[in-house]
Amino acid sequence: MDLYEYQARELFAEHGVPVLDGGTATTAQEAREVAERMLAAGSTLLVVKAQVKTGGRGKAGGVKLARSAEEAQARAEEILGMDIKGHTVRTVLVADGAQIDTELYVSILLDRAERRYLAMCSRQGGMDIETLAKEHPEALARVPVDPLEGVTPAVAARIVAEAGLPDDGPQGTAARVAAVIGRLWEVFTSQDATLVEVNPLVTTPDGQILALDGKVSLDDNASFRHPEHAALRDSGEADPLEARAKEAGLNYVRLDGQIGVLGNGAGLVMSTLDVVAGAGERHGGMRPANFLDLGGGSSAEEMATGLEVVASDPQVRAILVNVFGGITSCDTVANGIVTAVGSLEDLDKPIVVRLDGNNAELGRRILAEAALDGVTVVETMDGAADVVTAIAEKLGA
Repeated sequence: MDLYEYQARELFAEHGVPVLDGGTATTAQEAREVAERMLAAGSTLLVVKAQVKTGGRGKAGGVKLARSAEEAQARAEEILGMDIKGHTVRTVLVADGAQIDTELYVSILLDRAERRYLAMCSRQGGMDIETLAKEHPEALARVPVDPLEGVTPAVAARIVAEAGLPDDGPQGTAARVAAVIGRLWEVFTSQDATLVEVNPLVTTPDGQILALDGKVSLDDNASFRHPEHAALRDSGEADPLEARAKEAGLNYVRLDGQIGVLGNGAGLVMSTLDVVAGAGERHGGMRPANFLDLGGGSSAEEMATGLEVVASDPQVRAILVNVFGGITSCDTVANGIVTAVGSLEDLDKPIVVRLDGNNAELGRRILAEAALDGVTVVETMDGAADVVTAIAEKLGA
């Protein structure tokens, strides 16, 4: 689960990461009220920031300065309702502004490929991290973090040193940045995060270290340890198809293609996505529209729910069901498909089925005898991907 900036800042504050005062608003009038409170408390410069779970807010006009309550209200009115990379702005953060001396980039993330954590730091903060890594890779320090050791004071000192911050004594900038990195590690571990990022982490002319922005991604697999995280979830931001699948206990992720994909087992579904994408290159650039893992079982009810979810996506032109029979045999899956297709009155999208493994021949025979309209059985995964992408290409012509 990705957090909004204001939620990340709240977590930062709980763990001693220095952040500036601020408040959220969902209307321009609320933004004015937040600004009035902050100005009365001594603020002189405010920043009105769109709260969306994507980057590029500044370039899109989603970050604006204000020096009065009236200005804050006007800036919020301009930002609320904006579309930023497909995300509608429903909330703004009105925060204190800061005089910036230098900008740094700091992050801690789960490095799945290396099975460890990775800390990154750069003196060129404020830039998009992908741009920084591509255009100035030498400016981005990458320090592996041993999960058993963690970010100790010595590791934090090494991170800032490799980023090129000069050692200016125990009370200097480098030491204070290292201390903040230690607190970010506390956020990372205590919240079971997979990413904690500050861009920029700034120094001010009067010597402060401040996190002016924050990005946190939480591991949903650890949610059982954090019932409080449920309050952080934005139901209005959730994809309705993903929410429907989650309610049914299905693992579903919406993508941006035209081929609906269902399978039993995450590894098989991932392989299917790759094969569909490869076949689609020969058929008009057709691509997978989703990832849907039915899990170890593929009962008629699960199949019906899965097909309903996938077929409800308006971008889907055709559906591929790819099942390898194991504990759940292919004849059981085939009967599930027959029942599912018969129970879904509005299912009008072509379905290509590939069955292999336990009782595959019996499963194919069941589907052949059922003679379902719009259902095609193909024996191989490559062949099924080729057929379904060809069908989708033709439907889009």
